Amino acid sequence: MNKRIGFIGCGKMGEAILEGILLAEVISPDRIMVSTASMGSMTKITTKHKVKGTIDNAEVAAFADILFLGIQPAMHKQVLEEVKDHVKGSTVIITMAAGINISLIENSFERKVKVVRTMPNTPSLVGEGLTAISLNDEITDDDIAAVTALLNSFGKTEILHEDLMDAVPAISGSSPAYVYMFIEALADGGVRDGIPRKQAYRMAAQAVLGAAKMVLETERHPAALKDDVCTPGGSTIAAVAALEEAQLRSGVLRAMKACTDKTKGIGQ
Repeated sequence: MNKRIGFIGCGKMGEAILEGILLAEVISPDRIMVSTASMGSMTKITTKHKVKGTIDNAEVAAFADILFLGIQPAMHKQVLEEVKDHVKGSTVIITMAAGINISLIENSFERKVKVVRTMPNTPSLVGEGLTAISLNDEITDDDIAAVTALLNSFGKTEILHEDLMDAVPAISGSSPAYVYMFIEALADGGVRDGIPRKQAYRMAAQAVLGAAKMVLETERHPAALKDDVCTPGGSTIAAVAALEEAQLRSGVLRAMKACTDKTKGIGQ
């Protein structure tokens, strides 16, 4: 890719995307520039990833053809005020923060700008990310191709209407945290029954990975795949029944609603 990529802010999510892009080798490090709040963090990022760095947000804005805003929701208005006169008309601005809608970005400029609202997740770091995206009216087919090529380099993308974006953190942005809790619980159960801790984590994580691939690659209903494992009168159906008694699914749905409600609150 011959685009120049900029990151304003490079926290955990921003660095996960940066590392995903670099590991996929879709663009060379010298075509990426990162701005951070301090010289210390900038030096750390540039030394580790061999990319360009600065503490001047406007410099990154002027450099970038695709500009990622890797900043907290509350910082957007301030940062956009800093960079609005430096962003080129052809630059695609990508926001990654929960609750930040397209109109907030558009209204920060006194001209038309290209905006993509995204919600990525941290598995981007290992090439298995899922990034939901919404587009404003200024985005062209060529822009879509460039942005999706970049985002697909470290996972997959789903284009959604913006009205659905506040629901995305609960199902993909935040959900890795729930899955990690499930893996930890599986491993704890294995350790309780005598399996060494490191092996228990590997076995639990591989089981979750394999189950996820079964859903994606067979395209069968998860309930049908679950039924395949449940021998009548067997140990698996006994475990499933125990999970139903513990209201596993209800608990997940409550957690997702709490996440969505919080996300909507951030944007207000």
